[in-house]
Amino acid sequence: MTMKTNSRRFSFSESLFSFIKPIVIIIAVLAAILPFWWLTAASFKSGNLYEEGWRVLFPEHLTLDYYKKLLLAQERLPLLRFLGNTAFYCAAGVFLELALAALAAYPLARLNFKGKGAVTFILIAVLALPAQANAIINFTTVRALGLYDTMLGVILPGAVSVFAILLLRQAFAEISSELEDAARLDGCGEWQIFTNVCLPLTRPTQAAVALFAFVANWNSFLWPLVVLKSADKYPLSVGLAYLASSFDSDFRVTAAGSVLAALPMIIFFLAIQKEFVKGITAGALKG
Repeated sequence: MTMKTNSRRFSFSESLFSFIKPIVIIIAVLAAILPFWWLTAASFKSGNLYEEGWRVLFPEHLTLDYYKKLLLAQERLPLLRFLGNTAFYCAAGVFLELALAALAAYPLARLNFKGKGAVTFILIAVLALPAQANAIINFTTVRALGLYDTMLGVILPGAVSVFAILLLRQAFAEISSELEDAARLDGCGEWQIFTNVCLPLTRPTQAAVALFAFVANWNSFLWPLVVLKSADKYPLSVGLAYLASSFDSDFRVTAAGSVLAALPMIIFFLAIQKEFVKGITAGALKG
């Protein structure tokens, strides 16, 4: 009797979970999509924006006037220059993140040296520090090196993150030692094992690191605002902050700029989506 009762309870709980799960997923998806949907719809909406209510989500009359207004006003707001600056910051940031994180993570995962545990502990401890805590020392260092108001001053302080190092360290640690031993028997040195064996096997994790680095550099706002004073070096995130005052507080122009700023991130994610998902789930599926 007890077994039947437990079986019925389990069956009821499983059915209830199966019923609730899709509802929760739908709510979560809508909560994530609706703000961007509203922003996109507002950027194409003609007429009065603030009297429409929820109907803004389904505009009847579409217009490209706000995108034209944004792109044609290059003297007031050089959007294309900001876009080019941001692309440069992202390309440099992704390259440095992947290169430096991989070089730091490999010895922590595959080599034995004195102080290895202490280095790993320090890296984990650094994760607890907020990014703003490093702003003062980074600014002082940048000024001392003569990199204030330069693109290099924007890039170098965020060239590598502890998160990327630990993520790649875990990926390198999961590689079978048999592959490494076989490579050594074939006469490979440590550098060849790193470049020809370990790096190709961790491409999904590298894709995840690349996406995180791209998004972080694309959305970077506070540090460029602090370290740059020349507007011609501003990234797009800082440039968008001046949209409201530049266009008489017309929110739809700001919305158009925000949509244009989000498109490269969406395209980049779609391009590496499969590798990104593999990289995120690799550790969870191990064993």
